[in-house]
Amino acid sequence: MSGRAQDAGLSPAALLAAYAAGCFPMDDPGARGPVGLYEADPRAVLPVEGLRVPRSVARARRRAGYEIRVDGAFREVAQACAAGRTGVWLTPRLIDAYERLHRFGHAHSIEAWRDGRLCGGLFGVALGGLFTSESMFHRESDAGSVALAGAGDLVREGGFLLWDIQMASPHTARFGAEEIGRDEYRRRLRRALAVDARLPDA
Repeated sequence: MSGRAQDAGLSPAALLAAYAAGCFPMDDPGARGPVGLYEADPRAVLPVEGLRVPRSVARARRRAGYEIRVDGAFREVAQACAAGRTGVWLTPRLIDAYERLHRFGHAHSIEAWRDGRLCGGLFGVALGGLFTSESMFHRESDAGSVALAGAGDLVREGGFLLWDIQMASPHTARFGAEEIGRDEYRRRLRRALAVDARLPDA
């Protein structure tokens, strides 16, 4: 575990306070100072109701035999999200910090398994009625997208009001991601934080 991961800025309380204020952490590989906090404007969110699952993903979900699990392999998911990428914001000390949040019940992984093998997944932070998707990965075709579709079911069933993905991409646009301004995001965030939501089986 990184020594810097013990800093107050990466404590569970500090990270939860940052999310409650509308910020999220991003690290720089090799950095020695505090992890930076950011607030995207516009902010990207996915719909809790009416997530748009592409036909190819729905078909893969039916035919490929993936099993959706919650918190079956949190650290492995976080490490897989960081693996094989250059300039990744998800550094070892930040993975350590998210793992501590996981132990406190505020960070979760949603995973696609097949034949006992972790094939894809994502992880995020749950706080009140806010759920964030921080990063995702896949080891088999469509497995990450299947995990995202599974997350949509769980976020809806768990009573969350706001599904934050921070920044949109062509991939998340296929699922119905929208961009909203900072003021609108903060308004939705305040409403979400007043709700007691929980991922099923988490």
